Amino acid sequence: MSDQTTPQDQTTQQDPTTQHPGPEQPADDLQPPGRTGEMSQEPDHGEETYEGSGRLAGKRALVTGGDSGIGRAVAIAFAREGADVAISYLPEEEPDARTTADWVEKAGRKAVLLPGDIRDEEFCRRLVADAVAGLGGLDVLVNNAAYQMSQDDGLRGITTEQLDRVLKTNLYALFWITQAALEHLREGGSIINTTSVQAFEPSPQLLDYATTKAAILNFTKGLAQQLAPEGIRVNAVAPGPIWTPLIPSTMPDEKVEQFGGDTPLGRAGQPAELAPAYVFFASQESSYITGDRIGVTGGRPL
Repeated sequence: MSDQTTPQDQTTQQDPTTQHPGPEQPADDLQPPGRTGEMSQEPDHGEETYEGSGRLAGKRALVTGGDSGIGRAVAIAFAREGADVAISYLPEEEPDARTTADWVEKAGRKAVLLPGDIRDEEFCRRLVADAVAGLGGLDVLVNNAAYQMSQDDGLRGITTEQLDRVLKTNLYALFWITQAALEHLREGGSIINTTSVQAFEPSPQLLDYATTKAAILNFTKGLAQQLAPEGIRVNAVAPGPIWTPLIPSTMPDEKVEQFGGDTPLGRAGQPAELAPAYVFFASQESSYITGDRIGVTGGRPL
């Protein structure tokens, strides 16, 4: 057997420590949650690299926070795997959302744009109804939207206003949207929640955010037990430090420059590197997995 690598091997086998560059620029002057087009170093969402193989053919998915970051990568991957995708996003993120929709449509799938603020219960319930109407049903729910704001003073720096925004975006909306989705999901349906390495290793500067991510993990485990008899699976993806617009818009410059450098792989992850985990949980390949989580953390232990 030859020990030489073929050209194909060279393109598919890469050093994970250098596969993507780390953040090199100081924090952009972005207002949270930030827009992709305003970043001086845009994330990789798999636009040029993700190749589908029909693993989600005919499925209909709702992705919250689908305008940018992890949500955009998931929407692109789902579409290239054969799914139609409804995208939930804040109205001010319209340019990013339309870019995501363009990628979904380039894959030959339907994109449904659903702007609104998920901190509002009425909108959350209408969101699911509009997604179902636009897609003709619902098979996969991805609860991905989240908000964070770094506080150097830790608990002392967290105002009631910030706490309210974090809890309503990350937790209340999760309950409201999932409750509404249960009216439409059937056997074989999949719910995928975005938790975080913060659920296991909370950063003092992100205490409120980390608390919600731990709650999401607990929610995932409990709901999975409730819905298992109905044939609906519930799982979670736990990202580590991932380069998205939320990072430079909510963290100080020095934190951005070091972002992801403390992982064993020595760099921040890219949204494209998370998408396969969501595809796995949405597909029949994970049919015997529920109440579990996949960590995509650059080697940081969960």
